Amino acid sequence: MLGFIKKDLLMIKSNIKIFAILLLIYVVMAFQGQMDLSFLLPFMSVMIMMSTFSYDSYNKWDAYTISLPDGRKNSVKAKYLATLILIIATTIIITTLSFTISYAKTKTIDFVNITAAIFGSLFATILLQSFIYPAMYKFGPEKARIGLMTIIFCVAVIGGFIVQYVDFSTIINVLNYIQEYWIIVFLITMILMLYISYKISERIYIKKEM
Repeated sequence: MLGFIKKDLLMIKSNIKIFAILLLIYVVMAFQGQMDLSFLLPFMSVMIMMSTFSYDSYNKWDAYTISLPDGRKNSVKAKYLATLILIIATTIIITTLSFTISYAKTKTIDFVNITAAIFGSLFATILLQSFIYPAMYKFGPEKARIGLMTIIFCVAVIGGFIVQYVDFSTIINVLNYIQEYWIIVFLITMILMLYISYKISERIYIKKEM
C-alpha cells in the first residue's frame, strides 16, 4: 500500500510549483487583509488530489490495480491516506503562516480565532472529500466534477432558503451547549465522515467492472 501512496504523492509533484506560487500570492493578500489564509489551502489540497483520479483514468491504472492482491482495497485506502497526508501538511503550513502573519501585523497571536478558522476549513475540506471521492469511484472524474458543481449550486440555493425561513434558535442553543467540547466534536465528526466515505468508496470500487 505504501507504493500506492507514493504513487499518488508523486503524481501531484508537478502541481507543487503552482501550489507554491498560489501560496505566495495568498500570503501577500493575507498581509494586506484582503483574505483569510486558513480557508483556502487545505481545500486546495483535496482539489489537487482529485486530479490524480484523472491521471489514473488516463494511464489505465485500474488494469494494473486489479492484478494485485487486494489491489482495489489498497488503492482506495492509499488514496484517502495520501489526501489526508496532504491536508495535514498544508494545515501545518497554514497554521504556522497564520500565526506568523497575526504576530507580524499586531504583535499578538489570536489563537482562538485562528484555530476556529482552521478547524472550520478542515471540516469543510473533509466534508468535500467525503462526498466527492465516492462519486469519483462510481462515475469517474469527469462526471463527478459535473456532479460536484451541481451539488455546490444546490447547496447554495438550499442554504439561501434555510437562512431566510429556518429558525436557528434551537441550533444555536445546541452549539452553545457543546462549545466547550467543540474541538472533540469536530474531530469525531470528521473521523466518522472519512471512515463512512472510505467504506463506501471501497465497496463501490470492489464491485466496479473494469
